[in-house]
Amino acid sequence: MTNRMKVEFDSISANEAFARVTVAAFLARLNPSVEEVADVKTAVSEAVTNAIIHGYQGEVHTITIEGELEGDLLTLRVRDEGVGIADIGQAMEPLYTSRPELERSGMGFLFMEAFMDEVLVESEPGKGTCVTLRKRIGRGKD
Repeated sequence: MTNRMKVEFDSISANEAFARVTVAAFLARLNPSVEEVADVKTAVSEAVTNAIIHGYQGEVHTITIEGELEGDLLTLRVRDEGVGIADIGQAMEPLYTSRPELERSGMGFLFMEAFMDEVLVESEPGKGTCVTLRKRIGRGKD
């Protein structure tokens, strides 16, 4: 059985915590470990922060998170309709940031990749970005 959810919220930093809690509640059905919940919440936090800071550049618009649970596989899509990414490869390089004046670390995608099994980034300049995050839950329970 597949279980799905979709949530939309304003691109303000206070909603980063909302996104983390929402995804953790959705994930709870799989009885994840504390570490798995922390990993997913960190990856979602980074994706939402990227949408706020880089996608919308501080303007308030909508961020959408779609989630899907199929068996032990969690798939999340964090989507914005902001400025998009011209060079995804460059954006995913450690320490690269498109907003150095904000003293950003440029580690967001690296953290997402460290905590999730798969990270896919689709983007088109002027049309926005979709970050797909996937993780199998319960691997360490055998």
